[in-house]
Amino acid sequence: MLDIKFVRENKEQVKENIRKKFQDEKLPLVDEVVELDQKIRDLKQKGDALRQERNVTSEKIGVLFREKKIEEANVKKQRVVEINDQLSSIEKEEEKLMEELKSKMMVIPQMIDESVPIGKDDTENVEIEKFGEPIVPDYEIPYHADICEKLGGLDKDSAGRTSGNGFYYLMGDIARLHEATIAYARDFMINNGFTYCIPPFMIRSDVVTGVMSFAEMDAMMYKIENEDLYLIGTSEHSMIGKFKGQLLKEEELPITLTSYSPCFRKEVGAHGLEERGLYRVHQFEKQEMVVLCKPEDAMDWYHKMWKFTVEFFRSLDVPVRTLECCSGDLADLKVKSCDVEAWSPRQQKYFEVGSCSTLGDAQARRLGIRMKTDKGNQFVATLNNTVIASPRSLIAILENNYQKDGSVKIPKVLQPYMGGIEVIKPKQK
Repeated sequence: MLDIKFVRENKEQVKENIRKKFQDEKLPLVDEVVELDQKIRDLKQKGDALRQERNVTSEKIGVLFREKKIEEANVKKQRVVEINDQLSSIEKEEEKLMEELKSKMMVIPQMIDESVPIGKDDTENVEIEKFGEPIVPDYEIPYHADICEKLGGLDKDSAGRTSGNGFYYLMGDIARLHEATIAYARDFMINNGFTYCIPPFMIRSDVVTGVMSFAEMDAMMYKIENEDLYLIGTSEHSMIGKFKGQLLKEEELPITLTSYSPCFRKEVGAHGLEERGLYRVHQFEKQEMVVLCKPEDAMDWYHKMWKFTVEFFRSLDVPVRTLECCSGDLADLKVKSCDVEAWSPRQQKYFEVGSCSTLGDAQARRLGIRMKTDKGNQFVATLNNTVIASPRSLIAILENNYQKDGSVKIPKVLQPYMGGIEVIKPKQK
């Protein structure tokens, strides 16, 4: 959410930012919030004048009573009653307008960084850099779900009976590989100086609206019936919410956290073969990184964070590339974002395995997260990035380590987490 003072003083700049995000339907909101802001400020000014009059009048009442001017004092008392009635009406109107202002302000997108490429949707994202040589073997690589099934590691039929489409059972060595990757991601981030955390997996609605846009919330979140609780779509939601309403000390920053959680997402709609396996599911597990820092340090942390993900996948010998998200592909709270994509030798193209974002002070402003400085209190910057989201990371490992005989090599860094197993072999029927 933007600062209303910034919107008031930079109306055309805010409108141009909306145009860059191809959200022209939101353009009228800018004038509407400026008009609401003026009405609220006028009411505040009127209220302040009435309070000043009330104070002066109250002082005169005491003097009049002491001087035995009872009738005149009673007239003044009646005026105080009238002022209180007016103030009550003004305060109710001000509260109503403030709510209307807030609801409109929450829909106006965050100002994007100057470096963000302009484009309508993810088809216009821009490749930044490739890391590792993408290899296509001279033998066919099966669909990842078929690889898992031949290794005795996937049961979607049973999950369909218990839970429906979009769920799965991971079994045996595949389940173990999945957990090994999560454990390695945890240790990888700890070794890079991040503090490990397991957060709540449900959060209240005021936290949800503090960390994401309404459109994202409707498309992603599962609501717990009859309770003000939502299942998290990513641990970032809980991790940023941890600091809701807090005044942090400047010397405490940056706060660097890495968190594990299951994640739950609606993933509405049909997505085709590539996403009917383990690519787009309702439940998965994730290792996330979250940073709270001074606003001036945010871009440095942004570049550090996506590089951690690249380094992580390269340690697994998985080729990756980074894509700069264009303006139309940025969620409304984001200032700048890039995706990390892993190479799929089966499809002979890259697919998304993580996303790194800096959100400026958008989340901090919504949640009231500030830092105390010599120049006064100010909102912090927040960033988040995926270390891994499994089973997408599992797909990348399986495809890039699949052997002609149907076995899958275990990357060396994961072998200690697998009890020394070097290869997963197909199950004999």
